[in-house]
Amino acid sequence: MDNFILNKENEVYYECGYSCDNVIFLSLGSEKFFITDGRYTIDAKENANAEVITTNNLLKTTKEILLKNRIKVLKIDPLNWDYESFVSLSKIVTLQKIPNYSHKKRMIKTPNELEIIKKSVFLGALAFEEFKEEIKIGLDEFELSYKFKEKLSNRGNRDLSFEPIVAINENSAKPHAIISNKKLQIDDILLLDAGLKYKRYCSDRTRTISVENPTMSKIQQFNNQKKQKIYDIVLKAQEEAIKNIKIGIPLKKLDEIAREVITKAGYGDYFVHSLGHGVGLDIHEWPYVNKRNEILIQEGMVFTIEPGIYLPNEFGVRIEDMVCINYDGNMEVMSEYI
Repeated sequence: MDNFILNKENEVYYECGYSCDNVIFLSLGSEKFFITDGRYTIDAKENANAEVITTNNLLKTTKEILLKNRIKVLKIDPLNWDYESFVSLSKIVTLQKIPNYSHKKRMIKTPNELEIIKKSVFLGALAFEEFKEEIKIGLDEFELSYKFKEKLSNRGNRDLSFEPIVAINENSAKPHAIISNKKLQIDDILLLDAGLKYKRYCSDRTRTISVENPTMSKIQQFNNQKKQKIYDIVLKAQEEAIKNIKIGIPLKKLDEIAREVITKAGYGDYFVHSLGHGVGLDIHEWPYVNKRNEILIQEGMVFTIEPGIYLPNEFGVRIEDMVCINYDGNMEVMSEYI
């Protein structure tokens, strides 16, 4: 069995069913150690599938355990540790550096994880539908964002996957737009990107809508011909990529397919990000759907398909849905439940 060390909340949760913001987790063969401070001792002992050790110096205690167990080699993700801690550990044990160690382990979801994620996606889609009724001409992005978060969180009863993006017209041309006081007017375009958590697992969805008669459908009707043209190109790019999702093809192929549609339409320079990313305990995790990723599509994968076109100082369009590869080998577009 592997010996490994973790210090990130979601990575620890995945291994033992509990985490907190100050923890070192050690897995040494069949033994697991949850090392934390006194603020979390009670909860950890009630919930963590590991031996809970309370200390005021996590790294020192970790090293003592490693020495006591005569550990020679320890797997570690070097991306997650500060330099001093990494060097300190390396003085007593050989560190086997594996970047994205936990992300690689979590890339293939279990059937149970798939069901939890599907529930998260379903609740997120419902929240989008409920928010539709709150979209009113004259509201600014701050007010719209407030109302959107109220629906997503179910009035504070759920955590969000990330701070929602609510962007009107020119602001929607910024893929990660910052909320502004821009007010919604007739004929505007409104981009909504958000997700929520269910049992800690994230969902992620983007809709770009016409505000005259708001609908969360992917079929949108714009009065402005240019907006309609750009929207239809992005929708075609997404549909073509989704249609080609098959077990055994490299993820980069999907990016190529979507990018080709947008490039042939003359807007390749305005598709400025990769096609998608994995979603699970983290909102961005393996596998990434980009032009470099040669990993083959497999059962148990979950990722987004989200092409976009962003015209500076005009508007942007992005359409995003989460897909999964079920254990019967079939692909499912989860965000289309509603």
